[in-house]
Amino acid sequence: MQRRIAHLDMDAFFASVELLRYPQLAGLPVVVGGRRGTLAGDRIEDFPRLRDYVGRGVATTATYAARALGVHSGMGLMKAAALAPDAILLPANFDDYIRYSRLFKAAVAEIAPLIEDRGIDEIYIELTDVPGETVELAQRIKDAVRAATGLSCSIGVTPNKLLSKIASDLDKPDGLTVLDHADVPTRIWPLAARKINGIGPRAGEKLDALGIHTVGELAAAAPETLIAEFGRHYGCWLTEVAHGRDERPVVTDRETKSISRETTFERDLDARADRDMLTDILVKLCERVAGDLKRKGYVGRTIGLKLRYDDFRTVTRDVTIERATDEAAAILAAVRGCLKRVPLDRRLRLLGVRVGTLALPGETGPRPPQRGENLRLFD
Repeated sequence: MQRRIAHLDMDAFFASVELLRYPQLAGLPVVVGGRRGTLAGDRIEDFPRLRDYVGRGVATTATYAARALGVHSGMGLMKAAALAPDAILLPANFDDYIRYSRLFKAAVAEIAPLIEDRGIDEIYIELTDVPGETVELAQRIKDAVRAATGLSCSIGVTPNKLLSKIASDLDKPDGLTVLDHADVPTRIWPLAARKINGIGPRAGEKLDALGIHTVGELAAAAPETLIAEFGRHYGCWLTEVAHGRDERPVVTDRETKSISRETTFERDLDARADRDMLTDILVKLCERVAGDLKRKGYVGRTIGLKLRYDDFRTVTRDVTIERATDEAAAILAAVRGCLKRVPLDRRLRLLGVRVGTLALPGETGPRPPQRGENLRLFD
């Protein structure tokens, strides 16, 4: 039997949860981000506007009305304010988002129990052995999610995870898209190459320089050209995904091994010339990992740093700290030590921070202290 895998993505999840609380904002440009605050009232005119925001926060998510104005998740709120000054700004309420995340996943598990958790608002679902015609089954899952949460989701069902991830985004919001390998030339090849999960801004620029802009053009490219430009591993992967090939299984092990955050820069950054910017990014990554640990109820001992250079080489360094932590300051101190153990002679395109060896608070014993906790960043 041909595999049947679904990717389910909640529609503008955080913003949609907020609209359950404030239904009067439906259809309006709304951005979620910044610090928790107290709203003055329930009238639309009482809500804070993005133009009044001052700070360095980022947009957690935005409604589709705000996205139409150019606002997207991860964008700085000051930049978002320049694009959509009249958009309403709401503080994030992660306790609510976690609760609704659990509700929608439990509803899906009642129909199809083999689920790979990919984050707070998306999952892969193994449907190969689940009885039912594909469209009817996908609609039943969508209906169950709406009944449990009041929220809409989009689903893509295809023979593999790669295509399902793309398909779930094709007809948002509230989409249901079913594709087969035969649909790749008509539905996938016309898309921008960057629609493939794993092709970031820098790789996209290199593909553009090669005259490769769409998935179809990537599929037509000579494999040896891609290998020469990107290296054997990534070049071969580009050829495979452009033809819609992906053999990864749905991984249903729910045990969290590590928690990480990473970001790919819009331009390659120099460790010295852009030191202040890189330091700020690294501090924020540590803060976000710490927030993820607290929300999920974990502490961790193994702190890791990930760097990717402008030539696509990736290096990682780990350190084991004395006591497990979920505090941003302790994570940052450990990352400083890791940073001194990597060469910084090339420009950087990605930074990442990871915390592993996870446990529940109170379950861990001491470990020997490590060196390098007081070193400056990017000296």
